[in-house]
Amino acid sequence: MKNQPGIVENTRRDNVGTGTKVVWGGEQVRHPYNATQTPIVVSAAYGYDDIDVWYDVALGKTPGFIYSRMSNPTVATLEAKICALENAESAVAFSTGMAAISSVLYTFLAHGNRVVSTKDSYGGTNKIFEEFLPRMGVSVTLCETFDHDEIEREIAKGCDLLYLETPTNPTLKIVDIKRLVAAAKRVGALVVADNTFATPLNQNPLALGVDVVVHSATKFLSGHGDVLGGLVCGVEPLMDKVRHYREINGAALDPFSAYLIIRGMKTLALRVRQQQQSAQALAEFLCNEPLVESVNYPGLPQHPNHEVACAQMRGFGAIVSFVLVGGMDTVKVLLPQLRYAHCAGNLGAVETIYGPARTTSHVENTLEERLALGISEGLVRVSVGIEETDDLIDDLKQAFKFVRSTRDENNLSNIAHTSSECCTEVAS
Repeated sequence: MKNQPGIVENTRRDNVGTGTKVVWGGEQVRHPYNATQTPIVVSAAYGYDDIDVWYDVALGKTPGFIYSRMSNPTVATLEAKICALENAESAVAFSTGMAAISSVLYTFLAHGNRVVSTKDSYGGTNKIFEEFLPRMGVSVTLCETFDHDEIEREIAKGCDLLYLETPTNPTLKIVDIKRLVAAAKRVGALVVADNTFATPLNQNPLALGVDVVVHSATKFLSGHGDVLGGLVCGVEPLMDKVRHYREINGAALDPFSAYLIIRGMKTLALRVRQQQQSAQALAEFLCNEPLVESVNYPGLPQHPNHEVACAQMRGFGAIVSFVLVGGMDTVKVLLPQLRYAHCAGNLGAVETIYGPARTTSHVENTLEERLALGISEGLVRVSVGIEETDDLIDDLKQAFKFVRSTRDENNLSNIAHTSSECCTEVAS
């Protein structure tokens, strides 16, 4: 079932700012009972008195709904909203972000195909590359994220699908989307990009040549840590295939979750504006903290791909990661001292969230696998919330003060890196 004609077209024609699109995208229609908010339609099925009309709707010839595993009015509004933000023809919603990612890969890959990607991808995505796709007879090559020459060489050897994630989770590395898309198109490869960290406010991969964009709507799009969801968008012919896979495999988004994501997206521009302002300030503060070995944030001029980020992004996002001197021993002392933060395995919420990679982004991976991916035990990811910037920095200051007061007890007395060294490294 396609999105209802008219909804996406209406919002995409508007020459308005993103802050307006997040509010009105997909919702410039008359709701039942003249409601001003998108209704939650919880019906499993939709009835028709005219059998011929029913059949035409089932075939997609006439707008309408048949069964909510295939399409649902509330979910359709969410799909239209992400289309407005990503300037996409069509979108498909899923029950989780991983359902969206895995469904895209399983839709377009088959035995004998070859995938090229980078080592720095979300842990769940990495598991698909390392464990599940090889079982299907799909060859996967993971390259060093900063080595664009290596990625291009591997693509040239033969590639059916190029998968990109930028900024990466949790090391905040940046890949040059246009450059790698050009290499992929030379061999006829499909390009998929995870845009979760950047959000549509800061980056639009479709405009850079990417074929399919995926989002974990659980994160910044919903923004309140209370719902799971995933979104995929692109041109209609590709989305037809993804939609068909979802219909048969069943990972559909429920209408209440769709409503919560729609509601959260309306404040996306306001939230991200504050979050990335604070993220920049936190990253700069961490660069001058002796207990921090390295800081990862593309907004830092010292970031190895800062210039690429400036060229393809409108903002640097709300995620910062850093590596602590003393590794996990320091992590265990620092994080419990934070007053205005959750220690949890989520990101993108209005509250600030801290967590080490081993319990968040790469909890599915073993220690050996994480180290092979360049993720040390001392790496901490921060999802910066909407709190006052000064309060978040003061919170870190008091937590670090506590760590220093107990460092002898926790074997943290030997600090090997100066603050000037801190800002020239990316976690490895």
